[in-house]
Amino acid sequence: MKIEIWSDIMCPFCYIGKRQLESALAKFPNDQFEIEWKSFQLDPTITPQPEKDVYTYLAERKGMSVEQSKEMHKDVTERAKSVGLDYNFDKAVISNSLTAHRIIQLAKSQNLGDAMEEIFFKAYFTEGRDLNDGPTLIELAEKAGLSRDNVLEVLESENLYLKEVEHDISEAQQIGVQGVPFFVFDRKYAVSGAQPVEAFVNTINEVLK
Repeated sequence: MKIEIWSDIMCPFCYIGKRQLESALAKFPNDQFEIEWKSFQLDPTITPQPEKDVYTYLAERKGMSVEQSKEMHKDVTERAKSVGLDYNFDKAVISNSLTAHRIIQLAKSQNLGDAMEEIFFKAYFTEGRDLNDGPTLIELAEKAGLSRDNVLEVLESENLYLKEVEHDISEAQQIGVQGVPFFVFDRKYAVSGAQPVEAFVNTINEVLK
């Protein structure tokens, strides 16, 4: 079974959804699943703002108070904790995810897409790493198994793997993806959002039928 996942590595629900799906897949130990991560940008216009905290950024973007923003992030942190994830929004660095997505596309070409997604998610939400910083991206990509030279090629070019990112985003628009995470199972069924494990289990059972 092929499972395609449209996701942005700076989307907190995408990391939660990844864990929920993994828990569901563990209930089907004898089945073969092919996971393909697809690029999606929640805000392609965002500029790196390392001096601004995420609470202020979201407050300004959504037209709410900083206190309301902190409460929203607190709720997300609690939900992440329920699936074993440790979110540290106090450390999160606001950046544009495009370059990281191009590196994910490189990783996909070497069957390392899932490993790269996991490392980028953890780097952003738990470790507070700057995903617009070249040396940081190289370090994280090497941890996933990519070669330094290959990653440098991506960083030194604005266009390498850009078409692949744009293709994923265009495909999302064509099939009506309104937000991420968005999971498509064998192009038959779709699950939108970080749904409970049972929702994924039920969908997988329907596809297997």
